[in-house]
Amino acid sequence: MGEGADKPALIVFGPTASGKSALAITLATRLGGTVINADSMQVYRELRVLTARPTHGEEALVPHRLYGVRPAAESSSVAWWRDAAFEAMAAANAQGRIPILCGGTGLYLAALTQGLAAIPDAGPTARTEARALLAELGSAGLHARLSEADPASAARLRPSDGQRIARAWEVWRGTGRGLAAWQREPTAPASGWRFAAIVLDPPRADLRAAIAVRFHQMLAQGAIEEVRALLARRLDPALPVMRAHGVPEIAGFLRGEIAIEEAARRAILATGQYTKRQATWLRGRPLVPTATHTIHARFTSETQLSQSILSEIGDFVCRAG
Repeated sequence: MGEGADKPALIVFGPTASGKSALAITLATRLGGTVINADSMQVYRELRVLTARPTHGEEALVPHRLYGVRPAAESSSVAWWRDAAFEAMAAANAQGRIPILCGGTGLYLAALTQGLAAIPDAGPTARTEARALLAELGSAGLHARLSEADPASAARLRPSDGQRIARAWEVWRGTGRGLAAWQREPTAPASGWRFAAIVLDPPRADLRAAIAVRFHQMLAQGAIEEVRALLARRLDPALPVMRAHGVPEIAGFLRGEIAIEEAARRAILATGQYTKRQATWLRGRPLVPTATHTIHARFTSETQLSQSILSEIGDFVCRAG
């Protein structure tokens, strides 16, 4: 694989529990690829089970990168992931392997393929203030205050999303401009790569069933113990890892507030709602505007790749390489 300006990279994108990891491993096995994580929660090392990271056995089948590489006590960021992803892609290419980016965090993948606004560091004072206000007012209260100070940014955020609301407040206070204004600035797109995206689109009923089955499997595989260990560290509740699907619900069970059956019901419901937001996000913008094409497929984890899809992907790789 050469070092020209058209190195091929594949993206496997889809909602939670749609079978992305299994598909990425299949592609990597057949094409000689390296699977690179593009999920904002699977970067954290403490939640292998609850974030559905590939198992040790799956990781042994083909090279995997950027899984479990961040401690729970640290916040990840789009900018950090983008830089790390490009490094992993370059390393895969140097080894003669196809980078296969796998995940459902659309913002990560859009930053990779379309560029990222250069938002200045807001500084420690603004960060401290944002965290203090989030703790004092709660996410809805801080969202209301942000709506007055920076309505354009607030309109993009759900009142329950405390982490992103605090980030928007931090940027407004630290830079004098709202996050939405910075994000409208011209960005630096990816150079030296051509992307093709496979978008998994399983039927909603199948997806809901897969989410339920997978969550109960997680409980059997140690998800409760993972959350218990996480809570024992007394981390900042505003950290992203503390909001991973299943963590708040299992935490409620461990505190004796709800039964495990209710915790499971709430976690499954929340995950299903998140998959709807993932679908809405994708409908609102092209994932890979520079791609030769985007391949839409109604895969589930049991579905085998058709020969036509494999041929289409193979043609893309050959043209790009």
